[in-house]
Amino acid sequence: MIPPLISLVKYDSPVLVSTTKDKGKEKGGRKKKDLPPVEQKSGMTQTEDILNSILPPREWTEDGQLWVQYVSSTPATRLDVINLQEKLDQQLQLRQARETGICPVREELYAQCFDELIRQVTINCAERGLLLLRVRDELRMTIAAYQTLYESSVAFGMRKALQTEQGKADMEARIQYLETENKELEKQVNEWKMKCESIEKRENERRQAEEKKHKEEVEYLTRHAKQLKQQLETVLQPGKK
Repeated sequence: MIPPLISLVKYDSPVLVSTTKDKGKEKGGRKKKDLPPVEQKSGMTQTEDILNSILPPREWTEDGQLWVQYVSSTPATRLDVINLQEKLDQQLQLRQARETGICPVREELYAQCFDELIRQVTINCAERGLLLLRVRDELRMTIAAYQTLYESSVAFGMRKALQTEQGKADMEARIQYLETENKELEKQVNEWKMKCESIEKRENERRQAEEKKHKEEVEYLTRHAKQLKQQLETVLQPGKK
């Protein structure tokens, strides 16, 4: 028989219930036999019933046979408590549990240790055991709520990080596009600047040429006027004599 996984909770020896074929039938009969009605006035039976409701039996199948292991109803001694502490420390070391921070291994082992303490207390006083059960369930709900909140925060952070990365990629693409457009505009500016300089140069040359031509025409007309004046004076001078 292959024993189940090691647990800090104390269990009785495994019991063969049935083969796989009549598992449902035998399992139902076993349940009725081990869990008597509440009105039965047997202190130990009621304690076992409470223990089985707090810590359900472990079941596994091997070679077509169904085995069940019920939690022990044997009262714990001081030595059992000392052994529990030693087993807890040993398992923490063997399974390399982290001493600080979030550690599923450490959480599992301490949960088993707490269940064993609940078992021990329930045997001595069922009311205290049920009260500790409420404390355990409340702690588990609180841890589950924090875990859900943590997972939601992680998911939110990842979404924000992805959005940031996407925004960064879009911004980088936008920057690259604007830089390319800026270079193209600078190229156009340089081309228009060269065209303006060329036009300005041609206009200066044309203006200088026109000014030179105008100056030559003025000089020509001035000389021609002087010549005509001299000729007129020459013609008019003999008549005066």
